[in-house]
Amino acid sequence: MTAGSPSTSAGASLLPLLAAYCAAAAAAPVLVRAMGRAAFAPLAAVLAAAAGWAAWPWLRGGAPRTESWSWISGLGLHLYLRSDPLTWMMMVIVGGVGALIVLYCGRYFTGSEPKLGAFAGELVGFGAAMLGLVLSDDIVLLYVFWELTTVLSYLLIGYDAERGIARRAATQAIVITTSGGLAMLVGLLLLGQAAGTYRLSAILAAPPGGGAVTAAVALILAGALSKSALVPFGLWLPGAMAAPTPVSAFLHAAAMVKAGVFLVARLAPAFAGTPGWRPVVLGCGIATMLLAGWRALREHDLKLLLAYGTVSQLGFMFVLVGAGNRVAALAGFTVLLAHALFKSALFLAVGVVDHSTGTRDLRKLSGLGRRTPVLFGAAIAAAASMAGVPATLGFAGKEAAYEAFLGGDVGLAVLLAVGSALTAAYSLRFLWGAFARKEGVAPREVHRPGALLLAPVVLLAAAGVVVGLLAARLDAPIGREAAPFPVEGHGGYHLSAWHGFGLPLLLTAVSLAVGVALFVLGRRIARAPQFFEPEEVYLRFMHGLNTFALQLTGTVQRGSLPNYLLIILLVAAGLAGGAVVTGLPWPDPLGERIWDGPAQALVALLTVVAAAMAIRARDRGQTVVLSGASGFGVSTLFVLQGAPDLALTQFLVETASLIVFVLVLRRLPARFSTRSPAQRTVHLAVGALTGLMATVVTLLAAQARRTVPVSAAYPGAAKEAGGSNIVATALVDLRAWDTLGESVVIALAALGVTSMVFARRPLSAPPPPGPDTTVWGVDEITALDEAPPGGGWLAAGSTLAAERRSIVFEVVARTIFHTVLLYSLFLLFTAHSAPGGGFSGGIVAGLALAVRYLAGGPFELREAAPVPAGALLGGGVVVAAGTALGGLGWGHAVLQSTSVGAHVPVLGHVHLVTSLLFEIGVYLIVVGLVLTVLNVLGAEVDRQTEADRAGGGVPG
Repeated sequence: MTAGSPSTSAGASLLPLLAAYCAAAAAAPVLVRAMGRAAFAPLAAVLAAAAGWAAWPWLRGGAPRTESWSWISGLGLHLYLRSDPLTWMMMVIVGGVGALIVLYCGRYFTGSEPKLGAFAGELVGFGAAMLGLVLSDDIVLLYVFWELTTVLSYLLIGYDAERGIARRAATQAIVITTSGGLAMLVGLLLLGQAAGTYRLSAILAAPPGGGAVTAAVALILAGALSKSALVPFGLWLPGAMAAPTPVSAFLHAAAMVKAGVFLVARLAPAFAGTPGWRPVVLGCGIATMLLAGWRALREHDLKLLLAYGTVSQLGFMFVLVGAGNRVAALAGFTVLLAHALFKSALFLAVGVVDHSTGTRDLRKLSGLGRRTPVLFGAAIAAAASMAGVPATLGFAGKEAAYEAFLGGDVGLAVLLAVGSALTAAYSLRFLWGAFARKEGVAPREVHRPGALLLAPVVLLAAAGVVVGLLAARLDAPIGREAAPFPVEGHGGYHLSAWHGFGLPLLLTAVSLAVGVALFVLGRRIARAPQFFEPEEVYLRFMHGLNTFALQLTGTVQRGSLPNYLLIILLVAAGLAGGAVVTGLPWPDPLGERIWDGPAQALVALLTVVAAAMAIRARDRGQTVVLSGASGFGVSTLFVLQGAPDLALTQFLVETASLIVFVLVLRRLPARFSTRSPAQRTVHLAVGALTGLMATVVTLLAAQARRTVPVSAAYPGAAKEAGGSNIVATALVDLRAWDTLGESVVIALAALGVTSMVFARRPLSAPPPPGPDTTVWGVDEITALDEAPPGGGWLAAGSTLAAERRSIVFEVVARTIFHTVLLYSLFLLFTAHSAPGGGFSGGIVAGLALAVRYLAGGPFELREAAPVPAGALLGGGVVVAAGTALGGLGWGHAVLQSTSVGAHVPVLGHVHLVTSLLFEIGVYLIVVGLVLTVLNVLGAEVDRQTEADRAGGGVPG
């Protein structure tokens, strides 16, 4: 595994740019705590720098830039980044508009909000995720950033988590967008498999075909539709207006919802001819544009009005970039840029209105235009661009859209004009509702906004007009974005602020006139029947899904663990048996020998007998002992086979499992519930069948190998890594990624144990002795006045009742404890040259702690290990992950190790390998897991036992 220098062309600065965003996001909470809301200025500078970096090649026509970082070369995993004209424009939008929004936050918030630092980090982190999404040239990496935007949008929408509406909106957004994202993941994997590569640029250069690709494209479109809130997934965006206004301006006007449009624009040149593409993209786009535009005319909340307008505009953009021809794409990219400018300006304007008057309800606003003329003028400019009034960038984009379809799809052009009429109508409704003087509505008290709060609104609104007047200057950069699209009819069309009189201008005039008429009829439209209520549709769908899940769960989940296990084993045996039968002819599974010696046969026979007796046992304790004996038998086979590392680990795991079983059995009846002989026979038969199938499949798989196993290279690789123990070296050097992942899983398992048992916090000290003391696990004890402070030699002296104590056990526990700990450290430090390792050493240390717990109870465990289990788990993960990243410092790859040696007085020559740090991390994680089980599971069982005795019940 390596992570070396990048492979680049035309400059290498993509990954550092992305890293700068991530660093700014990580530093944001610290900056906000140190500087208050003034910290938003340096954060905005980072976003602006990215926009400035991208603006030059976008406007001047730079060559595409690529960058490749090898991540796991053995698996062919690389970080492929690529920037081209479309990427540069998206970076200008995300960075430029985002920078103004972040500056706006510095005056929108008071600075006293308790979670402002986290909010700043999440907002900048979202910008980093969006930047990574548009830069990704690997479809798997693209999906990772895609889901990062989903998670961060969830956090931002639910910023005010104390409000129920914010929590519901955030949940609704993540449920819908994640569902679409999972469908998209399947589609991306299908597409990558069909193309033979997961690199996006290679797929687009040579697009594959076939039924699998058709299915893949349909699934990818589902993800794009859900992210951009199109029908039928457009239910989440209006609810997301519960987020703070800067979030709405950034995510829902300039960035997140553009991700779906961006993805469709990427794929359209290669896959617009795929069956089903045009019906889905054009049909959903037109339906969304019309339905959402009509709904915007009915809203009284200014943000909701703009939200439905955003959904309508996204449908408009989908039609343009998904149509698959160059002029439509030119129009689509122009509208995308215009929308980012005017809609973010309008959202920020609503924030100023809300900030100044305390309301967003247009029925309560009157005469605001005269008292805030600067804000009113900026809103007029932004709304004009949204409506497509001449001399704005919105007009240039819509005129290009009409031109793209008038030559062929006239009906589509007419529908786009209807959508534009609705846009003009709700643009007028916004201006009237926010700023006009209304009869019967008293003017509200206005807190005049400051210049820094108004500046981002004015700049964004003015940009929509200025850039619109200079639209011809954008023809070259946006034309380069549309260049991959095929030419259909209007190949010579160019962007311009004015194309003269013609059918496109006529459609613009008609759409504006119809929009004015619709606005005049606004009250009648508000009283017209409503097609659907998004919130109600979502709630009904979720209710139906919950009902279905309950019915299905009630049918298949009957609460019988033996039945569940029986079904799992039968299915596994059936699948294995089918594979064995269809795999004829078989190789000779046994080769020339059955065993290395008679001892193996004897141990195997005893192991099988112990397992069979465990099935037939009626007592739970007998079953645990017999199953442990079976496990020890397998461990003995490993010893006889010459696998001491594996045998040591198996012995330790079996011992730890026995202790856990003992803890649990205290709360269970001594004997199993009555089972008929037939049931026991069935269980025995299924177990035997499963074991037989597993044996046959293992033997056949071993004999079916046709290539040299990878383990053949392990001895030489272990020697190069500085170790003579091949197993330990393989775990921490050759297969370190597996070990790191398993270690994290162990830490998560500890968290799962805590969650399932609903653990109480462990007591920090034993209760003081006294005649009426109630102790852990009993109802009362005799006073121990003579006990010294601290509880004596063992905490059991003052915390356990006499009937629960064993003096011999207590003495042995204290006597061997430190020796066992030293042995665990021996296993840890000698792993590279002898059997052992961090996992084995951690289990041994955990067993020492378990003995202390069994001898003296939870307070004795606290004395033996006064460190929180969570600290050990977290510290272990940090050490292991830090060692992984340290490989970049002392080597050339993540998880690469190096060795150092020196002569130390008294000790002589000392040889250390950096992977020892990795082993220490694993050691801490395992000890933390054991402590968690003892503190949580054992202490909870003790507490329940005490409660039962205090209440007169019988445990178990």
